[in-house]
Amino acid sequence: MGTTKIVILAAGKGVRMNASLPKVLVPLAGRPIIEYLIRSIIESGVDSRPILVVSPDNKEIIRKALSVYNCDYAIQEEQLGTGHALACARSLFGPEIKNVISFYGDHPFVRAEAVKKLADSHQGVITMVTVKLDDFEDYKKNFYQWGRIMRGKDGEVKKIVEFKDATEAEKEIKEVNPGFYCFDKNWVCANIDKLKNDNKQKEYYLTDLVGLAFSQGEKINTITIDPRQAVGINSPEELAIAEKLIK
Repeated sequence: MGTTKIVILAAGKGVRMNASLPKVLVPLAGRPIIEYLIRSIIESGVDSRPILVVSPDNKEIIRKALSVYNCDYAIQEEQLGTGHALACARSLFGPEIKNVISFYGDHPFVRAEAVKKLADSHQGVITMVTVKLDDFEDYKKNFYQWGRIMRGKDGEVKKIVEFKDATEAEKEIKEVNPGFYCFDKNWVCANIDKLKNDNKQKEYYLTDLVGLAFSQGEKINTITIDPRQAVGINSPEELAIAEKLIK
């Protein structure tokens, strides 16, 4: 494939994990959380050398832990949000790259076929993965804090509302956003600096690119994956759930 570049956002401190390690290196069944994702990416054949966006203080420990894999590294000097993190990797997108896929480093259950499906299904300027749920029970309670997918009457995605910014009615929506995207490279590089940080966290959200594309009349394509593949790890409780699922 060769024309798709994959970026893994891995600069988070993992404050809620109460761990001395960066969050993506916290062990899950004896392996760093991020290692499962890297293996799936390489196995997919989409990109044999993903880019990891790391912070200045976790760069060396992550590089050392993952030294058996071919990865490139981009530094996010300040934690200014996911949109800013992806922008930090821009200089590593060569001219041959047509599309850019972004993942979060704390999602260990993504399978190679999901990576390939995202790359192969890409249309328009954004293809995003969504997860459709019946409820927020059992392991799916992890998804309750996730952003909600807002669709218009025509079924088209209009925007994503972050949980922190969602109304009670919006929280009832059971189509949620795991944060896996495939972007047209030229479009994302031209638009990522238009993101605003006028939200409760004062951060530049990657999710706001969806609303931006909608406002420009651009096509936003979606694919769904099995909820189990989308499980993320943000806290010791979520790590315990993941330990059960991986068995």
